[in-house]
Amino acid sequence: MQADPFRGIPNTERLAAGIAALAAITDPEQPYTRRPFTELFQRGRLWLREEMEAAGLRATLDAAGNLVGRQAGREDLPPLMIGSHSDTVAGGGRFDGVIGMIGGLEIVRSLKELGISLRHPLEVVDFLAEEPTDFGVSTVGSRGMVGSLSPELLAKTNEQGRPLSEALAELGGRPEEVPGQVRRRGDIAAYLELHIEQGPVLDQEGIPLASVTGIAGIRRFNVIIDGEPNHAGTTPMELRRDALVAASRFVIESELVFRSEGNSVGTIGYLQISPNMANVVPGQAELIVEMRSIDPQIIDRIDERLHQKAKEVAKERGVSIKMDPLTDATPVQADPRLIEITTQACRETDPRALVLPSGAGHDATQIGTIAPIGMIFVPSRAGISHNPAEWTDMEDIALGVQAMARALFLADEAF
Repeated sequence: MQADPFRGIPNTERLAAGIAALAAITDPEQPYTRRPFTELFQRGRLWLREEMEAAGLRATLDAAGNLVGRQAGREDLPPLMIGSHSDTVAGGGRFDGVIGMIGGLEIVRSLKELGISLRHPLEVVDFLAEEPTDFGVSTVGSRGMVGSLSPELLAKTNEQGRPLSEALAELGGRPEEVPGQVRRRGDIAAYLELHIEQGPVLDQEGIPLASVTGIAGIRRFNVIIDGEPNHAGTTPMELRRDALVAASRFVIESELVFRSEGNSVGTIGYLQISPNMANVVPGQAELIVEMRSIDPQIIDRIDERLHQKAKEVAKERGVSIKMDPLTDATPVQADPRLIEITTQACRETDPRALVLPSGAGHDATQIGTIAPIGMIFVPSRAGISHNPAEWTDMEDIALGVQAMARALFLADEAF
């Protein structure tokens, strides 16, 4: 019987060293933090570029700020793509996004050492700013790659009034060239991503791998509540138009809406009030509300109910409430052929592998608008992510990389 060459993938020590090296590029006061458009993020990018080149990839930065490492294939075909992200949320984890990047590089090295070449060119991509940014935009790089980074999004500003386009240019991107570099349907043969689950299922089941069936849609709104600032000592309670009280009521009502819908989650994780002083009735509150579901009809229903709740709270509390859309990423289903391929690859690696949807957003959501996508999950201990306590055993990551290598090889034959 012929030996299974994929059992030699990955070099676990090299894989672990790469993950540790990228995780070490962080804010010492806030572990595992590399926010996009920061000096720490740039340092991580420089390290990744050097690693890409050391692995034999030709590394370039595209107009949308994506770091792309490319190797030629045996045939003149559209590339297969492995992607993820190296940016983090503040106080994030060492594995979110990182294992996809380091795992992709490890696959390139391992296939070369085993003498396995691909028909298709291969691109390993570090997408810019997968996580939400200070500009209110997430998946910035993958949006740019597929043509959904509009002039309106590039004009979004942070709290300092700086536009996203300026931050992108400072990073080395070329905002004015983004439309000319957009990839169209057929430009990518297939897209694969290895990621931690960021949920509890695999950990609870004691199973190291899952093939992903689809990615939940995400819709976010910026909510501005305008009341009236006034003296906290002289303004009677019945005459107050307190923006924070109205915001609190809206948060509670939103929570009830979220809980009443199945197969969905919702969060209000951002709140600012003004003037934010102990002796002044709050005059304005700003929130960001987010809803997620694999079912677009559920997202639409929650959206409608939240707008109705906003009207009710505004009338009851004597304030105005304005809801402006920030992000609307529709749910994306994995390609049926890639579900079959990733499931086969996972079960050849471990026969117990599951098939799951993703509740978290990924760059695959954007790439899925122009190309077939597939994903593989490995466990998150206790389902914890976006937290310094985020953890995945290296043994499970190694199995994920092996399964991804198998899936890449199968996709190279199928597409």
